[in-house]
Amino acid sequence: MEFLETVNSKILENRTEMLASLSKLISIPSVAVATEGEKPFGDEVDKAYRLMLEMGEEEGFSIFDADGYGGHIDFDGSEDGVIGVVGHLDVVPEGDGWDFEPYGGEIADGYVYGRGAMDDKGPVIASFYAMKALKQCGFEPAKTIRLILGLDEETGWSGMKYYLERTPDFPDAGFTPDGDFPVIRGEKGILTFDIIAKFPKSKGKGLELSSLTGGTVHNAVPDFAKAVVSDTAGGGYEFIREAVAGCAEKNGWDISCKGVGRSLEISVRGKSAHAAKPDQGVNAISILMDFLGNLTFLNDGTADFVDFYNNRIGSDLHGERIGCAFEDEDSGKLTFNAAVIELDKNAVRLTVNIRYPISCTGEQVYAGIMEVLDEYGYGIVKGREQKPINIDADSQLVSTLMRVYRSQTGDSESEPLVIGGGTYARAFENVVAFGARFPGEPELGHQKNEKISADNMVRLAQIYAEAVYELAKAED
Repeated sequence: MEFLETVNSKILENRTEMLASLSKLISIPSVAVATEGEKPFGDEVDKAYRLMLEMGEEEGFSIFDADGYGGHIDFDGSEDGVIGVVGHLDVVPEGDGWDFEPYGGEIADGYVYGRGAMDDKGPVIASFYAMKALKQCGFEPAKTIRLILGLDEETGWSGMKYYLERTPDFPDAGFTPDGDFPVIRGEKGILTFDIIAKFPKSKGKGLELSSLTGGTVHNAVPDFAKAVVSDTAGGGYEFIREAVAGCAEKNGWDISCKGVGRSLEISVRGKSAHAAKPDQGVNAISILMDFLGNLTFLNDGTADFVDFYNNRIGSDLHGERIGCAFEDEDSGKLTFNAAVIELDKNAVRLTVNIRYPISCTGEQVYAGIMEVLDEYGYGIVKGREQKPINIDADSQLVSTLMRVYRSQTGDSESEPLVIGGGTYARAFENVVAFGARFPGEPELGHQKNEKISADNMVRLAQIYAEAVYELAKAED
C-alpha cells in the first residue's frame, strides 16, 4: 500500500533519532525499587517514565499519568475505541560480566547495547516511533492508538494494577512488544513460591554450612552462588580445596574457593537466562549444591536439605523429580527454575519460579510438589500466580497481526506460539504478545551484553506501524 510505503520511508528517515532516543533511555538504570511518595518505583524508573511522557508531549500526543505508577501516550482517534500497545520501562538488574557498560547505551557494530535494549526499552521506542511516523505522514486514526507505559513488569505489577484502576478506558484490542514473533497467542501459567525449612541446632564439632546465597530475582536463572563453610573441629580445608580444583577440571565448572577469616568461601559462576528458558542458562545454585553434596555436614538439617535439593531438584528443568512434570501439546513441558536461595545455620528459603502448561492449573502443580515436600517435612510459602492465557489462533486480532507480520517479513511458515514468558498481555482482555524477537534469534533479555540491532529497530517500527494502522483505521 502506497501510504504504508511512505510510513516505512519516514521510519528510515527517523532512524538516527530513534537509535539516539533508545540510547538515552538505556542510560537510565531503571531497576524498580519499592519506595513511597511521588516516585513509587524509585528515582531511576521515574526518570525513564518522565522522559517518555516528555517525548510524547513534544510530538503533540496526549498523555495520562496515574500518579507515577504508570501512564500512557495517546494518538487520539476520531471515534470511540482504543488500540493498546503495552510496554514497560523497568529492567532487571544488570548482573556481571558485560563487555559494554550495562547502562551506556553504546551504539557499535550495528547494535545498541545495554540493559533493556530488547526487554523492553527497544521495542517501546520502536512502537513510539511507529506512532510518530504515522502522525508525520498524516494518518488520522479512527480508534485511539495508546502506548501504555508499565513501570514494574519485572517485579510485582502493582503499578499496572494501580494504572488500570485509574485509566479512563481500556483497549478493545492490542499487543505488547515484549515476546516473540510471529504472534504469541498463549502464555503458560506462572507460579512463584518459596520452599522453606528450619534446621535443628548443631551438636558437637565438625563441618558446618554457615551460609549459602545465590540468585537475585525469581525470573532469571541464577548466575552466581556462594557458600561459606566452617570447620569447628579445626581439621582444615585442604581436602575441600582439592575437591574444588578437581570438580573445576573434571566438570568444567567455574568454581573456586578462598579463605575468609577462619572459614572457607566457595563460589560458583553460572550463566543467566530468562526463567522461561532455563535450558539456555547454567544454574549456579544447582552446581554449588552438587558440590556440597560431597561434603559431610555436622548439622543433620543442613545435610538433609542438600540431599533433598540434589535428589529432587538437581539439574532438572521440568520438575521431573519433584512431582510437577506436566506438559501438553500446545505449550510443551513445565519449566522449573530454582532462582534464589538464602540459607544460614537455622533455616533455608529457596525461591522457585515455575511456568506451567496452559491446560494445567496452579493447584495441580502445588499438589504434586507438596506430595514430595511432605516426605521431608518442608513447607511452601505461596507467592504470586499469573494464570495462563489462551487466545484462538483464528481470532480477528491474531489473524490481523499474523497478516501484518507476513507482509512485512515474507515469513509464511511461522505459526502463532504459546510461550513460557509472562507479559502484560495477561493484564488485559484481547491483548497478545507481538515480537520483538524474530524467529531464530537468540534470547538476549535478562542476559549480559543485551543488545538489539539497529536494522531490527527499523523493522520493528515498520511492523508496529502497520499493525496499529490496521487495527485503528476506520472500517471500510
